[in-house]
Formats: sequence, C-alpha cells, structure tokens
Amino acid sequence: MHIYAFGSICRGDISLGSDVDLLAIVEGYDSRIDPDTFSIYSYKRIQELWNEGNPFAWHLSLESRLLFSSDKLDYLKALGSPEPYKNCVQDCEKFFALFREAYDSLIANSTSKVFDLSTVFLSIRNIATCFSLGTKERSDFSRNSALCLGCNSIPIALDSYQILERSRLLCTRGHGKNITDDEIDTAIRRLHEVHEWMNNLVEKAKEHERV
Repeated sequence: MHIYAFGSICRGDISLGSDVDLLAIVEGYDSRIDPDTFSIYSYKRIQELWNEGNPFAWHLSLESRLLFSSDKLDYLKALGSPEPYKNCVQDCEKFFALFREAYDSLIANSTSKVFDLSTVFLSIRNIATCFSLGTKERSDFSRNSALCLGCNSIPIALDSYQILERSRLLCTRGHGKNITDDEIDTAIRRLHEVHEWMNNLVEKAKEHERV
C-alpha cells in the first residue's frame, strides 16, 4: 500500500474551500481505505496512466507527496516521468463540448442553473489544465489554471469568474454563500466570451500539434 497527498496542499496554495486530496494505491480491496476520503487506484491502473501520459499521471508525478509506504519505497517516484501527453487536442475538445452542453442548458432556462454553472467552471479549469500541459513548458493543475495561461488566460471579468468558482464549490463541497439570481444572470451574460476563449484554445492546441 502506498498513500499520497496531492493537489493544492502540495502546491502550497490551499485556501478556504480547498480539500485535501489523498491517493491510495492498493492491490485488491482494503477495508481500511475509505472511498469517500481517498482516490483509490490499483498498481496496474497507475502504471497504465503513466504509459498513457495521462494528465492525472503528470499531476501525481509533479504534485504529490508520499505519506505512507508499506515497503518503505516511493512507488510513484520509482516510476519516473510519465510518457509525453499526446491527447491535448482531444481532451480540450471534450471539455469544450462539456461547456457547450452546460451553456445550452442555461440558455434553455434549466432548473439546475447553479449545477450548470458548476459544470462550466469544471470545463474551464480542465481545458486550461490540458492546454497548459500540452502546449506550455509549465503545466498548471490549480483550481485557477485558467487565470495562469499568460496571454491565453480566460478574458472574462473576475467577478463573473468568481461566481462560476463559487458555484463549483457549492455543488461539490457545500461550501460558500448561495448564488443569487442576479449573479446567475451576470455569469450567463459572459459565457459567450468563455465560448470564444475555449474555441481559441482548441485551435491553438491543434496548431501546436501540427508543429
């Protein structure tokens, strides 16, 4: 068994609303590992992620810390660097499609607007992370990766961005003040800018792949 912490607590940017991400690598079922507390992976699956150059493998490789090792060895460190990340375009397109689904639901006046805004934020964060990993020398796995892409950072006003972020925290952790109807309307009015930004990231990812 190998236990790791990863994410914001290892980056040093933990804040109010952050959780502590824990990874358990085990062989078979272990009753001591609570699936509500740990992300649980087998050794075989971790090896597959490394061989695929999966973004999560890179996240663990760059931003994890060993907490417990049954054999006194650092299993992830021993794996070395993951294979190069090759699916940037496909992953960016996937999260762009996820954004469009949530956007369409919001425009259709759905009854789950805060959830839709939460999904918008998820797609923003993940497309930015994939873009940074696939096209930049320095990858960014933080919650605010979309703000850390230099000239490619998301262009919407910070107040609108924060409404989306709060929606995500409310839906996933039950943390923070409720989103008002006025805030929902404010966020929706800026989503066309998010759409254009995501489309540009996809096109730039394609261009980078061709080079």
